[in-house]
Amino acid sequence: METGSNKSLYKAGKLASYVKGELIGDPERLIRGACGIKESKTDYLTFAENDKKVKDAEKSRAGLIIVSRDVTESSKDILKVDNPRLAYAKISQLYQPQPFVKPGIHSSSVISNSAHLGKNISVHPHVVIAEKAEIGDNVILAPGVYVGAGVKIGENTILHPNVVIEYDCVIGNNVIIHAGSIIGADGYGYVTVPDSHYKISQLGNVIIHDNVEIGASVTVDRAASGSTIVGEGTKIDNLVQIAHNVKIGKNCLIIAQTGIAGSSKLEEDIIIAGQVGIVDHVEVARKSKVASKSLVTKDVPAGSYYSGNPAHNHFRELKEQAIRRRLPKLVKKIEELERKLKKLEGKIS
Repeated sequence: METGSNKSLYKAGKLASYVKGELIGDPERLIRGACGIKESKTDYLTFAENDKKVKDAEKSRAGLIIVSRDVTESSKDILKVDNPRLAYAKISQLYQPQPFVKPGIHSSSVISNSAHLGKNISVHPHVVIAEKAEIGDNVILAPGVYVGAGVKIGENTILHPNVVIEYDCVIGNNVIIHAGSIIGADGYGYVTVPDSHYKISQLGNVIIHDNVEIGASVTVDRAASGSTIVGEGTKIDNLVQIAHNVKIGKNCLIIAQTGIAGSSKLEEDIIIAGQVGIVDHVEVARKSKVASKSLVTKDVPAGSYYSGNPAHNHFRELKEQAIRRRLPKLVKKIEELERKLKKLEGKIS
């Protein structure tokens, strides 16, 4: 690897080895970065998943194209792999800027004497680390991060600016939490009595397992008792609300503006599209999908594809949508039939 202009340069041959691909071209070619086909440059690589994209990439300025193994020839240097998109994703991480990697502790940070700090951590301006917090090795705390009392953060985790981790919460290894997200705020729990709402104390915590990524402005509420849990490998988009005592399994994908109400349970490998609402105490079984803007009001069986309001079988919902679109014509037809019927009744009488 060579460096220049504060960016890494990798030889094409090294990149091929990194993704276990077959390079057809110059192994000494230096690649400065990764980009889409339209944005390509002579010293950048791109990827093409199908024949059309390959043709588009060949017309571009890209110096190297990642393609599938069935591509036999090209006018450009190519890197043949089993999964072009996956190979591109892995290589693109090599060029990911790391603006907050700055080992050391900024003088404006406030750190309790009882906190335990790991090795090689980056603590930026105006970070607060409260009493008895534990910070693992290589953790990055960007400007304005707050780490509450008794919080545990695993190794290689990155908290972007103004992230708040409230007391007693647990964050695993290799977790990324983007700007403005709050982990461990009180869950929304009240007892309604005449003329008032009496708060139920939220005495639990939040556990975020390893390799989770949480987008910007996400809220994960602490449990009333026990733990709100986000499972290993789950990826959460921006502006998602996860309420108290929710349990989310491994490798789920939860898209922006979704709201998951208290004590609901999502098993592993679930996809929740944008603006989905899930009511409290619902269970969504493994490998299920919920389409955007759906409202889940009852349990979802394993392997299902649900949509609609209320959500039910997606293909049944599509049929019902088709019928609903025909309703204006059907109403008009019924009105015409009623007029004809009245005329017939008038003649008979």
